[in-house]
Amino acid sequence: MTIGTKERPLRVAIIGSGPAGFYCADALLGQTATEVEVDMFDRLPTPYGLVRGGVAPDHQKIKSVIAIYERAAQHENFRFLGNVMLGRDVQVADLVAHYDQIVYAVGNEADRRLGIPGEYLIGVTPATVFVGWYNAHPDYRDATFDFSAKSVAVVGNGNVAVDVARILAQDAEELAATDIASHALSALERSQVRQIHLLGRRGPVQAAFTPAELRELGHLEEADAVVDPREIDLDEGSLAELDASGKNSAAQKNVALLREYATRGKGDKPRKLHFHFLVSPVEFIGDDDGRVRAVRLEKNILVPGSSGGLQAKGTGEFFEIPVQMVLVSIGYRGRPIPGVPFDERKGIIPNTDGCVTDPATGEVVPNQYVAGWAKSGPQGLIGSHKQASGAVAKLVLEDLRDGRVPERDLPDREAIYRLLDERQIDFVTFHDWKILDRVEVNRGQRRGAPRVKFSAIEDMLVIMGKRDHPDWR
Repeated sequence: MTIGTKERPLRVAIIGSGPAGFYCADALLGQTATEVEVDMFDRLPTPYGLVRGGVAPDHQKIKSVIAIYERAAQHENFRFLGNVMLGRDVQVADLVAHYDQIVYAVGNEADRRLGIPGEYLIGVTPATVFVGWYNAHPDYRDATFDFSAKSVAVVGNGNVAVDVARILAQDAEELAATDIASHALSALERSQVRQIHLLGRRGPVQAAFTPAELRELGHLEEADAVVDPREIDLDEGSLAELDASGKNSAAQKNVALLREYATRGKGDKPRKLHFHFLVSPVEFIGDDDGRVRAVRLEKNILVPGSSGGLQAKGTGEFFEIPVQMVLVSIGYRGRPIPGVPFDERKGIIPNTDGCVTDPATGEVVPNQYVAGWAKSGPQGLIGSHKQASGAVAKLVLEDLRDGRVPERDLPDREAIYRLLDERQIDFVTFHDWKILDRVEVNRGQRRGAPRVKFSAIEDMLVIMGKRDHPDWR
């Protein structure tokens, strides 16, 4: 029986329900030349990945992309299997037995470390934890932060670092109108944070944040964006790079905004956001109780890099900034999954243009693919995944067309449900998710927010009717 027909659809498992996974599903289900059935797995009971658990709560417009994902989810050949973890509840061998092809779209869930003394002091936390905590991600719901801190350092110059700084700088009353986690809102209402220091190892021209994110920092009700003019005194290399970037480049817009902030002075708002460029943390200094009390920084200069562009080089000149909290935002990396090839050095699933490869031999693993950050590392905004995931979907279909998908009899489509039932896995369908979705939206209406999320998986499963538990709140 020919694969890809009504009688025998091509059956694809997509692991991960974030943007990369949904864009891939949309591309597969949106074409009409090949009949495709897609089962999308996620270890959480909720879909949408970083759109739900990573996008800042005050960026609701970005979350409107969910409408595209819902369109794919409504397709008759789409199924969502949430609360199912690859490597725990199902194995790669199970997927190979039930599906023709597998697409890994698992993102980058781990954080990168600086590898400097004091990194594990109390009060030094990866930004990934803070972001997950204020977004009600189940993994981070029990994280704790001491908001009696008056001064906070945010290490990094990307959009996540800016998001973190902005959340710290905002008034809790403003945040109440967002879908920020209830536990985070309660804690931030008591925040004593007054000084926020954004630390970048390179200069303003090389900063990775977008102009839109930077612009927001200049319009906060409770905080002034403070830029010392000396911080934006560009060297010859940066001036040349800025000029080469083009008139309407992100670098040109960022530098213009920073120059504007420099003309404002320190302002009179209760909180201050300080920009520091060309500095690298070399040590976090603790007090006698093991809590961070300062960050030791080395001043940098920019020198030509071996692969082009400018890179930071330490000057041997050091200084300290007193801080009682540090949030480190220097990027994400993947986590290995049992049975799935993994490149430890790069922190991704090894691949050639989206086709998974064996890290030992470099040979392509047949009919296994990778999309999104698991493929490329943490780069690109949400919208950029559409084209990249579409390209992976094209590979999936090309391998079928070119005869690289073996013709074999698969178990009936309900077999994966039976397998999960036998293993007593409380898997969640898209219909189940929509029950939780409605409850969260209704809770939000009482707070004047888009939704109030549940952060405990047990509570989610109770609401969906998967568990009996009288004590959820």
